[in-house]
Amino acid sequence: MSKDNDIVVFISTQNSRCEECGQKLGRSAWITLDQKKRAFCLTCADLDHLVFLPSGDAALTRRSRKHSRLSAVVVKWSRARKRYERQGLLVENEALEYAETECAADEDARKLARAKAAVRRAELDLDYIRSFAGRVREIYPFCPSARENVIAEHACRKYSGRVGRSAAAKALDEEAVRLAVIAHVRHAETNYDDLLLKGIDRREARERVYSKVIRILDRWQHGGE
Repeated sequence: MSKDNDIVVFISTQNSRCEECGQKLGRSAWITLDQKKRAFCLTCADLDHLVFLPSGDAALTRRSRKHSRLSAVVVKWSRARKRYERQGLLVENEALEYAETECAADEDARKLARAKAAVRRAELDLDYIRSFAGRVREIYPFCPSARENVIAEHACRKYSGRVGRSAAAKALDEEAVRLAVIAHVRHAETNYDDLLLKGIDRREARERVYSKVIRILDRWQHGGE
């Protein structure tokens, strides 16, 4: 299924609740488990910035994993086979895009483009993403150009565990949008991921970047330097 040192994300088969934020995740939620088997949503597990690559393309999977500093194996319980089966991989978006470029160099470009488009269509709810992106721009009018689209795509992908899939987010609630923007800023605008890779506890890492995150949010919302 996976190597011993892999981060494993489980697609749950029963109702789940995140141990940290308390959110009811429902059935088929994407969760991680700690040593005490307590469930955590992907946002609280700091995996919500990764994108899903379904199983099926060995070369793309191998290259994406190679280029991604952080990755996680996604598994689901098979009642028929009585075991967890691998569904795919969570990787950094930049790593996936780089791997796609590499694959394009040694595969038929049109075939790869069709496969890529099919994956994106399956994972994205375009109307919802446009609405969510518009809400991000409304609340944070001074965020960088087109950044609202990046935030919306990451937050609203069609698997449970991300801020954008909650009921509040689907209602375009301001606090839910704010949480999605905070997650993006933490990963994209600070050295938060580097701190995690150094082995620093995620709570301590969040505290270290907190003031910078708040400054950026204020600038994106109100303007100024």
